[in-house]
Formats: sequence, structure tokens, C-alpha cells
Amino acid sequence: MWSGWCLVAITAAGARAASFASWVGSRPDAPPFDAPGERYTPADALFGQIELAAAQHPGVVTAEAIGHSVSGRPIWAFHVADPGVKPDRSLVVVANLHALEWIGAEVATALLLEAIALPPRGVALTVVPIANPDGRARSEADLRAGNNLYRRANDRGADLNRDWAVHRDAVAVWRHLLPRRFAATERPLSQPETRALDALFARNRYDYAVSLHAFGGFFYHPWSGAWERPADWAAFVREGRAMETAQGGHAYRTRELSRWGFFFRAQGSEIDHLYGTYGTHSWLIELTRSGLSFAKPGEWRTYLRWYNPQDPAAHVARGMAALHALLLAPPVFLRSDPSQRHSPH
Repeated sequence: MWSGWCLVAITAAGARAASFASWVGSRPDAPPFDAPGERYTPADALFGQIELAAAQHPGVVTAEAIGHSVSGRPIWAFHVADPGVKPDRSLVVVANLHALEWIGAEVATALLLEAIALPPRGVALTVVPIANPDGRARSEADLRAGNNLYRRANDRGADLNRDWAVHRDAVAVWRHLLPRRFAATERPLSQPETRALDALFARNRYDYAVSLHAFGGFFYHPWSGAWERPADWAAFVREGRAMETAQGGHAYRTRELSRWGFFFRAQGSEIDHLYGTYGTHSWLIELTRSGLSFAKPGEWRTYLRWYNPQDPAAHVARGMAALHALLLAPPVFLRSDPSQRHSPH
């Protein structure tokens, strides 16, 4: 499961690290944001932090451009493992799949920087801090220009959270009443961003996967597009409870995503694809319980604030606590035919 990653790291670490360092060096300086994003880090500055940490801890992290966005921006993945310990389990963390959900990139980058400084023992960790670089760039440009625009998709207008191959077809009767709620993209893996991520998932066959979103305060596991319980439902519940315990008071709640609400389904999601295709125990974490506050009703129309609290620090710590629990989780032994993990519907 992790051996494919190790081979890539050994054969290409130097070239890819140099490529990432050169790319970071070619980026313009990223000045801080004004309100409402003044406590968030621009994407270029996040990558600058990663490059600096990598230079300070040589041999720990490998940077890999796994693909490019619609508009040609690289999608960076960072692979971390303790050089002196053979990993026996693996975790991939993906963030910022939706353009305005910056809090996920903050959590993913914090985890990555911590792992570079102190690699998690026995774990091959992959982090993709910004999976939708076009959407992120446009949302940053909006903030700098003072434009309050709702952005979720990539540069083709595709929702990357609905572009995957498992449970794309809605079967619930409610699809006739709320068709847009049950819609996936036109075909599976139609976007370069999701194809790049899927190639990464297929190559490394991770034990665990986390897709960081906002908002809601939930630990969601498969299925998202079918009402049936997954075959590993009991294991998912145990993993969710471990994350809840790690967060302590006011922890997020564990749910099967399709059972969040009686009318709700998420067709073609990444967590169903990861579990149904590769057997990966996959989680969609809805970070925060929104950035809106009754004390500041003037911000209710600010789309960035819907997903990103004014001060991300406490929410980053809460998200990190949950991810630490998965880093300590045992290997997942799912070696049966992955096709058997699809819902019968």
C-alpha cells in the first residue's frame, strides 16, 4: 500500500524537491490579506512555509506535482515519512477542493509542517494542501479586489466534490423533488484535478484518507450517495469516536454522510470513490461550525466568512487533533475485491 510511494520517493526525491523549490522561488511575494481574510495565509505564502521547512529537514519530505488544474496551475502533493522507519500504514489528506474553504488548507499545511519537523512514526503521510488551485487563486483575487463572490468550483465550473466514480446515480425518490441536490458532474473524473488525485490514490492505495471541507462540525464517512451501511461501518464508527475523543469537549459528530439528513445525498463524492474503488477508509471532515457570528450580523453576506472563522487558530488545533487520531490508527486490512464494496444500488 505504501511501497509505491516509497519507490517514487527514492527515485525522484531530488528532482521533484528541486522543482518545487524553483517553483516557489518564481512566485511573487504574497502580501497579507485585508479583512475579512486578514488572519489567513495566502496560498503562495503557505507553499513558501512548506519549502522552508523542507529545506530545514532534508530527506523527510518529497514534493510532487501530481497534475495540473484546468488553467495549468500545478497540484502539489507532499510525501512525508521518517527516513529511519519502514511505514506500515498510510494516510492522505486533501484540502481546499472547494474554492472558498480556506480553513482546510490551513489545517493541512499545519499538519504537514508538524510532520516535516517530527515525522509520524510508522506512517507514510501525503498532504495535498490545495487541490483546487484555480478556485483558490480566484477567491484570493476576489478578496484583494473587494469582490464578494461565491466560489466553489474549478475554472470549468465543475464541483470537484461531485466528480468521482462511485454512487453517481441518484436512486432516492427525493431526486425528483430536489434534482440539483442529487446531481453529479456529467461523467466521472471529468476534470484534470480529480484525475490527478485519483492517479495518486490508485498508485498508493492509502489505508486512510481525509478530505477537509467546511463547515458543519462533522466527521463524515461513506456512504455519501447511498442509504445502505458500508461493510466496514463498525470500524468507521470506532475511528470517528477516536477523533471525537481526541478533540475533547464540543467535538465534531460522527455520521454516515448520506444520513446527515433524510433528504440529503452527495452523489459522486471523493469518500465514496476512495472506499468503493480502493478500500481506503475515507473521511470528509467539515471543519468549524461556520465562521458566522450572531455578534457580527454585518458579515452574514460575506461568503468567505461562511466557511472561515475570523481567527482560524482554535479550529486548526481542533482539526489537527482529529488527524492525529488517524495517524495513530492501525493499518486497514482490506484486500478483498474493491468492487465488492460498492453499494448494490
